[in-house]
Amino acid sequence: MTRYTVVIDVDAERDLEEIVSYIAEHDSIDRAIDVGAKIENSIAGLATFPNRGAHPRELVEYGNRDFREIYFKPYRILYRVVRNQVIVVLIADGRRNMHSLLDRRLFGP
Repeated sequence: MTRYTVVIDVDAERDLEEIVSYIAEHDSIDRAIDVGAKIENSIAGLATFPNRGAHPRELVEYGNRDFREIYFKPYRILYRVVRNQVIVVLIADGRRNMHSLLDRRLFGP
């Protein structure tokens, strides 16, 4: 079985830090650490099964199938598979307006 290298880009790393900080501030540090670890475990699983994620519906609407996503609810983890790498590009609360977020993050200036 092929193992892929998983890379979290700078913006996605910042997303994770913001999620953990928000939870720590509004809930508890223990909960923040737990959620952060579970998101990281979900991402680590992509090394073995990178194509298991679905194509984000917001991107499919525009004919874009370059990205996939997995969930650690309510968080959506978007990534691309490029050769033997999985590149995580976004970690976001799925309750946000994903159309505008994806447009800014993936296609913005």
